[in-house]
Amino acid sequence: MDNKSVLVVEDEEDIRNLLSYTLLKEGYEVAGVASGEEALASAESQPPDLVLLDLMLPGVVVRGRRAPRS
Repeated sequence: MDNKSVLVVEDEEDIRNLLSYTLLKEGYEVAGVASGEEALASAESQPPDLVLLDLMLPGVVVRGRRAPRS
């Protein structure tokens, strides 16, 4: 069985590292990025099976609402 890939999009490094570590331990291939721009570039070059997205990430728009900028 091929490992499923997960893209973790989280601007807080400690949270991104914790999520990535946990997923790696469970056998997933993980790419972690800190911004929406990096996420788009990563997803275009290597489309993931799943994206874990921080909805409060600065600049992210969800249902017409933009997350506040830090």
